[in-house]
Amino acid sequence: MLSWAIMFLIIALIAGVLGFGVVAGTAAWIAKVCFVVFLVLFLISLFSGRRVNV
Repeated sequence: MLSWAIMFLIIALIAGVLGFGVVAGTAAWIAKVCFVVFLVLFLISLFSGRRVNV
């Protein structure tokens, strides 16, 4: 998920430099959404990770 966010961020940067404003805005929005989903899933897995019974 994080790799997708980075990929869309790179696409947004390239599209912004080349002047494709709509594509850059859409790719940046998708990158933000992917990053937020990644962050939420990471926090959920961090707090509900495997419990070791000793």
